[in-house]
Amino acid sequence: MNRIVLAPMTRCRAIDEMPNEALLKYYTQRSTPGGFLITEGSLISQTASGFPHCAGIYKEEHVEEWKKVVDAVHDKGAIIFCQLWHVGRVSHNEYQPEGGAPISSTNKPASNKWSLLKPDDSHAHCSVPRALTIPQIFEVVNDYRQAALNAMRAGFDGVEIHGAHGYLIDQFTKEAINDRTDEYGGSLENRLRFLLQVVQAVAQAVGPANVGVRISPAIDHFDATDPNPLALGLAVVEKLNNLQAELNSRLAYLHVTQPRFTAQGTVAKSAEEALVDSQLLLKIREAYDGVFVSSGGYTKELGMEDVAQGKADLVAYGRLFISNPDLVERFRANAPLNKYDRSTFYTHDPVVGFTDYPFLGQELASNQ
Repeated sequence: MNRIVLAPMTRCRAIDEMPNEALLKYYTQRSTPGGFLITEGSLISQTASGFPHCAGIYKEEHVEEWKKVVDAVHDKGAIIFCQLWHVGRVSHNEYQPEGGAPISSTNKPASNKWSLLKPDDSHAHCSVPRALTIPQIFEVVNDYRQAALNAMRAGFDGVEIHGAHGYLIDQFTKEAINDRTDEYGGSLENRLRFLLQVVQAVAQAVGPANVGVRISPAIDHFDATDPNPLALGLAVVEKLNNLQAELNSRLAYLHVTQPRFTAQGTVAKSAEEALVDSQLLLKIREAYDGVFVSSGGYTKELGMEDVAQGKADLVAYGRLFISNPDLVERFRANAPLNKYDRSTFYTHDPVVGFTDYPFLGQELASNQ
């Protein structure tokens, strides 16, 4: 058992939404006895997509193909959770059934400073969304519930609800996006209602101990800002703590992204800003009654420091795990790390930039 987690990352290799041999190899390469992996965001419904070739978890065919991946990971002695994902308004009409509008908390599109990859890999701005009606919100909650049940049937050890980074759930929680005037908008209590309904439905379906939740109160991805991220984060924690008490069981974990991380890379901040950020995460960590996973821009040294100081129970690594399938062993041996190639993060090649990064032994052999 170690405290290193494979962070969930979009990799765009699941052609036509199907988990495949490339995904099987990718995840098993990064599996170690007692290790913990969280999959790329897996689509919970037909309306959930906003990136090319992301894996689904809403069809029976998805379940059958994920079983092969999960079995291979378990054969290596690792634990694997499926991240449940709906992008909301971070989508384009071309991804939607019959070319319809993406769904969201709002009718406002993300600003044009953000772009996405269309199915043909060209860049475009996000399409204008449509705000969900209350009956439609209930339908989406059920989509999360069913996707969680599907994941457990595929053999996953649990699921992570993606409530971060400007995607659908975050579009409800963040004040800058949510402009609703009904019981899902306005007050902080109302803006958290959708998240809590999803968590409760999923926890009741598959068991609280099999459910992790990811949030990013201080991340501005796709305009998802809030004037008081600390109050938002603490309110989420209070709701989750109360839910755990009601269910008489802890959730698997709370996963929070460090404010220093954005989708564009690690942000250079002043020492004063970095201190404020660290205090925000520490207050959320101290308030949460359960296992705390932290991610975003970590080095080995930063991860060890946060675990040693009690700031995190587990540390999730993204880019370093992309380029170092044996990251756990490299950290253990204090070995040098492969550099990642950002240009191959979101291509569809099943090998290059995905499963061809060398293991330490292979690297040494090639240098002899």
